[in-house]
Amino acid sequence: MKKLTSETLRQMYLDFFASKGHKIIASASLIPENDPSVLFTTAGMHPLVPYLLGEKHPAGNRLTDVQKCVRTGDIEEVGDASHLTFFEMLGNWSLGDYFKEDAISWSYEFLTGKDYLDIPVSDLAVTVFAGDEDAPRDEFSASVWEKRGIPKEKIFYLPKKNNWWIAGTTGPCGPDTEMFIDRGYKPCSENCDPSCDCGKYLEIWNNVFMEFFKDDKGNYSKLKQHNVDTGMGLERVLCISNGYKTVYETDPFQGAKAKIEELTGKKYDESEEITKAFRIILDHVRTSTFLIGDRRGVVPSNVDQGYVLRRLIRRAVRFGRTLELPEGSLAKIAKCYVEKYADVYTELKENEQKIYDELNKEEEKFSKTLSDGLKEFNKVINFIKGDIFPGKTAFRLYDTFGFPIEITEELAKEKGFTVDKEGYKAAEQAHIEKSKAGSEQKFKGGLAEQNETTARLHTATHLLNAALKKVLGDDGIHQKGSNITVERLRFDFNFPRKLLPEELASIEAWVNEAITANVPVTLEELTVEEAKAQGAEGVFDSKYGEKVKVYTMGNFSKEICGGPHAKTTGELHHFKIKKEEASSAGVRRIKAIID
Repeated sequence: MKKLTSETLRQMYLDFFASKGHKIIASASLIPENDPSVLFTTAGMHPLVPYLLGEKHPAGNRLTDVQKCVRTGDIEEVGDASHLTFFEMLGNWSLGDYFKEDAISWSYEFLTGKDYLDIPVSDLAVTVFAGDEDAPRDEFSASVWEKRGIPKEKIFYLPKKNNWWIAGTTGPCGPDTEMFIDRGYKPCSENCDPSCDCGKYLEIWNNVFMEFFKDDKGNYSKLKQHNVDTGMGLERVLCISNGYKTVYETDPFQGAKAKIEELTGKKYDESEEITKAFRIILDHVRTSTFLIGDRRGVVPSNVDQGYVLRRLIRRAVRFGRTLELPEGSLAKIAKCYVEKYADVYTELKENEQKIYDELNKEEEKFSKTLSDGLKEFNKVINFIKGDIFPGKTAFRLYDTFGFPIEITEELAKEKGFTVDKEGYKAAEQAHIEKSKAGSEQKFKGGLAEQNETTARLHTATHLLNAALKKVLGDDGIHQKGSNITVERLRFDFNFPRKLLPEELASIEAWVNEAITANVPVTLEELTVEEAKAQGAEGVFDSKYGEKVKVYTMGNFSKEICGGPHAKTTGELHHFKIKKEEASSAGVRRIKAIID
């Protein structure tokens, strides 16, 4: 197996699929644009949902990329050997072009080829879909793997919970085939296979064959076009190819790790407690750096993406106390990541000072929060009967004040109390389940559930964007985020003050004038330079390929976009602003409906 750096692996992957006729596309933002119902881009497929459903992609029907992703569902697991909140996903895509045979054959070539990962065939195992009432057993994929050289005993048939992929609860989906490294361990039982958790098999790649659509009633129907959606975690491949036991040994983390050792005088592997603290800080600062530095940058707040960012920063600060990390250190650690990734993700260098400023501000603010937590602790301790500090109260100190359970335990012990850890875990689990339920609902209503209403609301955001510029007389206004459900649209934009009632009335009237005009919504595929020359609205940076989609609505709006749209502005009927409020510093939010 070939030892690789992150830079070498990224380029090797892109070059390989470029040689197979794929167009290299840039990573999309971590904040979804064309799938605004999820907080973050959690997989390579999110930015491509419209094209998986049949829209034509400007770059063609064979694509490859390295997509930045953030997943925070397992944030409490970070600190172990493998969990990360930010990661890079290597992907290749077929939009109605090649299907199972080519996808599997190329995966095999990249995994085993001497010029690529050079993994011995004997170290590989694969899984395919076992079939059920919704879709047949995937004998074809199994036959392709066998034809390429994987022995029958290393091909496992697994059910939908293991070998079926869908983002959220509805949308494009299908059976997948997954590739694993057989680590050579003794089987845990007669039934040992890649679905068990014994550690014998480690997943390395996943090819999803998107040929179905699942609706909100749980019914499956065939998609008009069959797609291939693949994903291979860069950090995991680096870990495997270099023979490391944890992802934190890979090169992206080494500069930041050395900086923490320099700042604290402690070594990464001094003890289990210190190693865990190192890992949490390494992961959370990296994720925070990418979120703040994103071209649609996030800042800490109490809602949505900003809330998650705030939680990551504060968790890093809390575990920094374990290492006696000096205040103001997070920005210094972030600098290591900016320097490491600057050539790949240029937005980090462009937003470098903003990254440091936001980290410093949040770190300083959290110091006060910790002080508030201490006051609250001293207040509640006087009302506790017996010598058990309630777990529910300990979790409230954490959830409300960001007060670490470790500090609560230490202070309680000094006062002669023992913290009810089981009660704390129960309260924490209830909170996690509630959050997960909210996250699952968050996906509903996005482009994976495209319908006429969401398409009309999406079109309305274009007109609203144009109206803001016209009425407020500021061409520097740009979209900072959006969220669309079947009930309403939410649109965030940069502006320094609250809008006046007469301004809101004028904006509403301007949009309704465009609707009354009933002009067609036309689509053109243009080069970036052509789009610029025509005055199309868009943030012109590395996210665009050679060609972009430009939607025009008469003289009212011309904007680069990849989402669903109405055919005419008249389909929007009537536009009504329901609320205007602050979203974050320097960003305003409008909520509106069409009826």
